[in-house]
Formats: sequence, C-alpha cells, structure tokens
Amino acid sequence: MTSTGAGRGLDPLRADLPFYTLTFGKGLSPTELLARMGIDPDTLALRDPVGLADEFGDTLLDEDEPVVTTGTDGEWSWAWEQGGSHGLDARILRAVSHGTEAVALHYNEKPMHWFTYAVDGGIVVDFHTLEPIDPTGLDPRRLDEFMRPLGLLPGQPAPVHGVLALAENAFGLRVTPPRDDERRWSGSLLPLPAQEEQPNWAAELSGRGEQPN
Repeated sequence: MTSTGAGRGLDPLRADLPFYTLTFGKGLSPTELLARMGIDPDTLALRDPVGLADEFGDTLLDEDEPVVTTGTDGEWSWAWEQGGSHGLDARILRAVSHGTEAVALHYNEKPMHWFTYAVDGGIVVDFHTLEPIDPTGLDPRRLDEFMRPLGLLPGQPAPVHGVLALAENAFGLRVTPPRDDERRWSGSLLPLPAQEEQPNWAAELSGRGEQPN
C-alpha cells in the first residue's frame, strides 16, 4: 500500500490543525485565483504573516468573509481560508476550474476530510470521510488508480491522511507556508450570494443534525 505518512508536499496540513480549507487552481496566478474566488478588491494586498494578523485582527477566522492567504507550488496556486469554507461551494469551484482544473481540500474536527476535484466548471470527483467513502460527481471513478492503493475504497472508512496522500499522488499538490518576512497576496472573500439550495457539503452535514463550521 502506498504510504500516507510524512515527508510529502502537504505535510503542513498533517500538523494538529483544527480547521482548514484550501483551494488549488492549476496554471493560475495567486491574484487570478483570488479573483475567481470572489476576493474583495479593497482588501487585496501583499502582506507578511505579521501584517496579515495586524490588518485583520479578530476577523481572521470570519466564516462569511474568510481571510485567505496564497502561494504557488509547482503548477498550482492555492488559497488558504483561515476560517471559512468558500472553496467547497460548487459556484466557487466552477469559477476556479473554468478552462483548467481545481482541487478543494477541507478538514474540521468532526473529524472530517472533504475532497473535491473539478475540471472546466464541472465537479468530477467529490467525497468526504464523515461516513464510508462514497465518491460522487461527473466521473466518480476517475481517480480510482490513485485511491485504491491508499485504501480509499467505496464503502470503507478512510485511513488517516488518506485524502492528503491522494492530493499529493494524483496531482502533486504542495503547500509551502510563508517565511516570517515573506509577503504574499491576501485579502478577504466577499460573502457568498444566497441560493435556494445549500452547497452539497453543508446539506450533507445539516442532514445529520450538525452545523457546518
């Protein structure tokens, strides 16, 4: 079985983090990724980690207008939401993946990982680990050759960090946190517009009597 352990590109996410949402866009610059995700242009700026904390203070973990930081590793740029889950919304993924590919990774303390892969506006593979694996999407078996060696099997519970290993093995995703003095593009996302139906992840959780983080 392929290892799901340390020494990989997403090791920062294997730390004891209670919550994160990362949205990856292939071939996009950080500013284009943020624009597609709905950044508030008045908040977009280059900031180092200290400047980010000073600028946003108590709003760093806002859920409705999430503060995001960015980076580029290899072919993919990523946006890390400090307290929100905008990257899981199908409308965001449609915009980010238009003409390219997108991957969204989410984790919370339920505990639950959520993985979504989109291509040119369509959700191709989508699953979470709150229950046994049950991929959905336009082509839910697209990543079988990567999922099966990791133990990500339909009807089976997911191994620890299996979702992160899938993102690394299938797409080569990496996240390099900024140095203390390194400035990167950041800002806050605009609130998502109201819609009649909840995003799939929120509906799934609320159907279990739980509130999305």
